[in-house]
Amino acid sequence: MMLIRPPRFVSPSPRPGPREPRLRRPLDASRIFSSPRPPGRRSRPRPQLASPSTDLRRLTARIVDLTRRRQLAQIMEEVEATRRRVRGGGLLNTIVMNAVLEACVRCGDVDRALRLFEEMRGPNGCGVDGVSYGILLKGLGIARRIDEAFEILESIEKDSSIGSPRLSPHLICGFLNALIEAGDMRRANALVARFRKVLYEGHSVLLYNLLMKGYIKSNFPLGALTVKDEILRQGLKPDRLTYNTIISACVKSAEIDKAIRFLEDMKEEANKESNPELLPDAVTYTTLLKGLGNNRDLYSVLNIVVEMKSSLISLDRTAYTAMVDALLACGSIDGALCVFGDIIKHAGKNKDLRPKPHLYLSIMRAFATRGDVDMVMRLNKRMWPDSVGAISRAAKEEAHELLMEAAINNNQIDLARGLLRQIVNEKECFSWTSRVGLVAVKVESLSGFTNSLLTPHIFPQIILNDPVEKYMVPFQESRPLPADLILRKAVMRFLKDRAVPLVDDWGGCVGIVHRDDCTKLDAPLLSMSRGPPLCVPTSTTVEHVIDLLLREKSEMVIVVKSGNMYEGSYTSSSRPLGVFSLAILWSFTGDYDSSESDIPDAGTSWATRPKQDA
Repeated sequence: MMLIRPPRFVSPSPRPGPREPRLRRPLDASRIFSSPRPPGRRSRPRPQLASPSTDLRRLTARIVDLTRRRQLAQIMEEVEATRRRVRGGGLLNTIVMNAVLEACVRCGDVDRALRLFEEMRGPNGCGVDGVSYGILLKGLGIARRIDEAFEILESIEKDSSIGSPRLSPHLICGFLNALIEAGDMRRANALVARFRKVLYEGHSVLLYNLLMKGYIKSNFPLGALTVKDEILRQGLKPDRLTYNTIISACVKSAEIDKAIRFLEDMKEEANKESNPELLPDAVTYTTLLKGLGNNRDLYSVLNIVVEMKSSLISLDRTAYTAMVDALLACGSIDGALCVFGDIIKHAGKNKDLRPKPHLYLSIMRAFATRGDVDMVMRLNKRMWPDSVGAISRAAKEEAHELLMEAAINNNQIDLARGLLRQIVNEKECFSWTSRVGLVAVKVESLSGFTNSLLTPHIFPQIILNDPVEKYMVPFQESRPLPADLILRKAVMRFLKDRAVPLVDDWGGCVGIVHRDDCTKLDAPLLSMSRGPPLCVPTSTTVEHVIDLLLREKSEMVIVVKSGNMYEGSYTSSSRPLGVFSLAILWSFTGDYDSSESDIPDAGTSWATRPKQDA
């Protein structure tokens, strides 16, 4: 029998026995009643409470995010919750409240912004600074409350404002930009003249760029060229934004030659000063392409497209879309398809280049005009998986309308009728001057009234050239109501009639109340009328009256004596003779028997004739 020695350096395992207890620290009183720690598990570190400054930074970022989404109610709710949580109803700092103030201005609630501003600068508020005043001035400018904004500026100039803000270009430029966005160049120039000394601090071209944008907004784009002369006179150098604004002004005024000349000056100035910041960017070329497309200058458009692709600028989705739109405007569908193919190819690597539905619809319009039904169908099918962004209901409807237009231009009448039937079932109404209306007219003219899909109203008993006096209802038979009558006392009348005339104490018609405008039960009827009533003389043709009712979206017109008024105006001295409404017009629809000669003579009212059974 062999004996195996244990390996060297390995000690024999000790015999199991009772373990000696480890020495522990004495427990303090706070740990006596705590639950014992499970064996083998480490204690987790206690989470540290976030400092109040960190919470306020997160709240500010949250407010900025909600402001982009125009969720003002959610912002105010979270701010109130934070106020209750911070120090038991304590105050928020000025940075957070400035973000809330900006949210009120962005969402268009200037009255709430004013209340918040008064709360901030009150004795229990967090205080205001120059940013607060700048935001409030911008909001007052957007709301067109110019006098209040000038009062605040004068108080700042006199050092009588709380917070001791200092007049600075940044403080005034927000208000100036709001005036310019509204196209109010008269007050914008007055503001510049009043605070010229403050605005010219630092000799920046920012002020001049704002003024040039204002001239473009006010439909006087060539005024921007005079601002450029002033920049050069002051010894300042135009930047890229200055040139882009000038080129935009030239494009808007259809001065394309001047725009191209400024583009060459821009490149020459950049090469002379070795300043790459002056070179044209995507905005410059996009603006030029829009103007060249409007002029249908295909040669210049192709030159700009080649220059854009050979330059070092990064082309985004907007730049590619401008290329396609310009080529389509010039009639080059093949060139537009080539650029569209480049977009699809580059979009495989860069998702930001995926086209929007607008681009698909632009190309579909061109092929619909050609009558290429197959291409319109393909683009309509690929628009859903390949485009980026939401496809609105209007875009979906236009795609079906373009397919119907392509079918009618290709003489596929059956397909066009099927698409028109689908559109009629989905749409509540459409205008005859729209694209679908014009195509529907073609389909209806080829189908005839017997096969009509639109079931038009036919009025065989009405001759459009007849005077309206022949078909009107006498004014007293329309049962007018007193103008000062409360709606609660006459609410049942509007269940039957869609429009009711109103009279004053002297019997003159002062207005017409429509059923859709009756929203306040305790208000007088005159307060809910749409202003003076639509009036026509007795000699007005029925055709003109129908056009007037449809154009003004009214249910009724008042017929007065021909010599008392000019058409479209009304005076209380003119006594109303009768009314003509759409309800009267609809009463003439239905089957018409040519053997019945019951059209009233001129000078007699149709309402005085005996009414037939339905």
